[in-house]
Amino acid sequence: MFKPSMLSLAIAACCFSVSAQTETTTENDSIEKIEVTGSRLKGVDLEGAQPLVVISSDDIKKSGANTIFDLLKDVGQLRGGEGTFSTSESGATSTSTPAGQAAASLRGLGPASTLTLINGRRVAASSFAAGTQNFVDVNSIPLAAIERIEVLATGASAIYGADAVAGVINYILKKDYEGVELNASYGDSMASSDESRRNLNLVVGQQVAGGQLTVFADYFDRNAFSAQDRDFTRSPLLKSSYSYLPKNTPNIYYDSVRSGDELATPGCATALVTTEFGEKICAYYPNEDDQLNSDLTSYSTGAIFQKDFGDISWNTDVFFSNTKSVAISSPAPINQLDDSEGPYVDESALDIFGPAIRDELLDQLRISRFETLAGRELRGFAFDARFGTPRTVEIETDALRLVSALSGSIGDWGWESAVIYSESKSDQVATKGIYNRYKYHAALAGELCSDGTIASYNTTTGTLSCSSGSLGAMYNPFLQNDSNNDALLALAQEMPTRKGKSTVMGWDARFNGDLMEFNDGVISSAFGLEIRKEKITDTPSDNAIARAENGYLVDVFGFGSSLSAAERTQWAAFSEFNVPLASTLDMQLAARYDHFDDFGSTFNPKIGFSYRPVEELIVRASYATSFRAPSLTQAGVKLRTTTARFDCGANQAVADLFCEGFGDERGNNVLELGNPQLKAEESNSISLGFALSLSENSTLTVDYWRFEHENLVDTNMTGVLARAIGDASLRHCGLVPEGAQGISFDAALCDVTDSAGLNIEQSGANMAEILDAWVAYDDPRFAELPLFRDHVLLLENTGEQTVSGIDLAYDHRFNTEVGTFGLSLDATHYLSFERNKAGSDEIEELIGSWRYPETVAGVRFNWSKGDFFSSISANYTDSYEDDISGLRRRELRELNELGELNADGSRQVSSWTTWRMNLGYDFAQTTISFNIDNLFDRDPPAAYGSSRGFDSINHDALGRSFRIALSHKF
Repeated sequence: MFKPSMLSLAIAACCFSVSAQTETTTENDSIEKIEVTGSRLKGVDLEGAQPLVVISSDDIKKSGANTIFDLLKDVGQLRGGEGTFSTSESGATSTSTPAGQAAASLRGLGPASTLTLINGRRVAASSFAAGTQNFVDVNSIPLAAIERIEVLATGASAIYGADAVAGVINYILKKDYEGVELNASYGDSMASSDESRRNLNLVVGQQVAGGQLTVFADYFDRNAFSAQDRDFTRSPLLKSSYSYLPKNTPNIYYDSVRSGDELATPGCATALVTTEFGEKICAYYPNEDDQLNSDLTSYSTGAIFQKDFGDISWNTDVFFSNTKSVAISSPAPINQLDDSEGPYVDESALDIFGPAIRDELLDQLRISRFETLAGRELRGFAFDARFGTPRTVEIETDALRLVSALSGSIGDWGWESAVIYSESKSDQVATKGIYNRYKYHAALAGELCSDGTIASYNTTTGTLSCSSGSLGAMYNPFLQNDSNNDALLALAQEMPTRKGKSTVMGWDARFNGDLMEFNDGVISSAFGLEIRKEKITDTPSDNAIARAENGYLVDVFGFGSSLSAAERTQWAAFSEFNVPLASTLDMQLAARYDHFDDFGSTFNPKIGFSYRPVEELIVRASYATSFRAPSLTQAGVKLRTTTARFDCGANQAVADLFCEGFGDERGNNVLELGNPQLKAEESNSISLGFALSLSENSTLTVDYWRFEHENLVDTNMTGVLARAIGDASLRHCGLVPEGAQGISFDAALCDVTDSAGLNIEQSGANMAEILDAWVAYDDPRFAELPLFRDHVLLLENTGEQTVSGIDLAYDHRFNTEVGTFGLSLDATHYLSFERNKAGSDEIEELIGSWRYPETVAGVRFNWSKGDFFSSISANYTDSYEDDISGLRRRELRELNELGELNADGSRQVSSWTTWRMNLGYDFAQTTISFNIDNLFDRDPPAAYGSSRGFDSINHDALGRSFRIALSHKF
């Protein structure tokens, strides 16, 4: 029978099966008014009035997820683009996002544009940012405490304030729980390697001291997952995707070889690689040490307490979580003391190869004099290498949250007031693979003492001496697996640390009630005030900090720093109204004013309409403005050493001078500085759609959405390079002077001039002529202006992006004699994702480009009969272009020879579909379930533009995996 209902419309608003917002009744039959994400109004029928995705407790139980990230990664609104990430994107350098953490990003706009709430209130951001974007670590939220998750993927700053540019994810905690429930699960891949996952959680709820107490505890442990554990990722896709820097036996640097070619020394552990210059060298492939998932262990516990004191209710929730993880990155490169390539070693290092090989090598080398750290002059040659041990860091993060609220009523008006304290604190220590540059170079010259100090040199006597300890022998980088030699290197190891803390303290007061009668209805309203103070610190140890007085050299190799500290106080006032314009038409109005003590003020409105011409149909539309103030990390960054990319394809002038005219992407070491002149990111969003109840058990929703996002904050090296072509103040031979900004060139570049006698630092210099003069002067390998290091860049408002698309969700249930069947479909189709290219006003279309699939979708079939339940579901990711713009020409030549490139030089990453199966049975007090992910064990599609060989944001290399779970209620 055709029996449409508003409940089915609410179901239609979701991509998963949805738990409807129901009214709960207390013993005295009073009605609890429910607040729905996206509105502060209570007791107002907003079902279907906005595109809200709800993941219910039943969805969570049957999902097979162990963490919040596992649960969210298949939600269409969170897929596509580069915003949502997990530990698969983390590394072991100081500025990396800590392993074990994860962030959620709506619409591909980045995690900083997605507001994370717990029970409608904010959570402290991770103290360690993703680049300079602060984000909430969703894995710090205990899954055992979650009753449901509500996702609103539209601008919501008028309701919630800053950061809700792309929308809101609200985690609703369990309450009113009665009894004891124990849940346990075990999962692993079906490969021979061990990537097992273990999860145990307990929930207890009972009456205590006249109130309701719910207590939970959760334990999760996951083994690491290495690229070497799969055939697909064990070997590189391209033979030419190598690094010149091997990690075992070094190469002899081309500057020290008479032929001008890099030279492999004997003893390479792998087959020699032939380079584009015809050299045969010992090479390194990053997949050798790539960790696709880190070791992770987390503990969490907490409690939710409710108690009534007459007409006043007291609600308090508190939880604490502890996460420990280990991250690994490729071994650090070894450079000279000033960080330029090719460190020098004494010629006696070749003695280990025996007289014949030694003499043969010496015949090919240019032996040069070089000065040691202590001031001696030796004769030797330069080599090319990285350390043999991967960089390894251990991270421990503690998250604490406490919210205590009072609520009640005054006449017909309800009120609520709460205080909040939330913090995230992380400690990081490098345990392996990090070496002090000065101690290492002292060891190379035989100037390192047994206690790790550096020897002093007496120029009069020509002798070295140690203030304590004994003088060590010369460390030989070509000698492998020698205990005495390895002990010398161990003296140069350091363990830099990093400590961060992020806190949020706040108070709010909210009022709800009917304002007045209007059009045979009532205008419902909500008003509120909010005060919030945020603070963040990110402090590395001294040996990981770049300092101007030391030429911005970090004491250790391959380990930058992110030094920042900032705080801000904000207050806000907001209001919201639901106005019945007619019996079938409602209007929702909201407005919010925010004032920041360090940034200024902003006003954001929202207007929405919901139209119900018949009971089975609701048409909805909204317009809102949103904003994101510069993050505390962006506001407070003092000096951040990192790597910045620049795009030669975005600006031909940049390509001609810095990339030999080639339109690839490059990377370079930079210093990022905060910018007090930053403007807030702003966004306008619109949403238009409908929810249709086709029958009592069949529903459909379709929503069009669009965001216009302006004043994006980032560094823009492409733009700085472009501006430097005409602005001499941005051009510096050698390091950028303290207090200045711009690009650092090789100091020797100032030795050449253009036809007018001007060097590169002088106004009016002809850059093309200087490039020609440099090529004639230095005869470099590459005909481009020689960039040095530590370019100084300010964070700036780099441009804008516009993104639009359509969400579709369909849900159908029908009962038969053989059981209940269900079919659900959800899909997100991106119509456009336009963004201006970095350093250019040119607008590029990202949809269909790297990591921006045009369509993502999921379909689920389920069947249940009696106590048995089952489902099979598929997740689909559309094809998109491979990221070959950053590949070197040798890689492009190999791709072309393999026939992988299209006629226009592009390549498509194939679409990918994986299937998941779930089986379960409900006994009287016990539920057992079994999941298999990637049922047909499909490898991720090849992506040559990624060093991993696949896109680890949109795809997964784990392969077929299973999870068995047991839940028992006492």
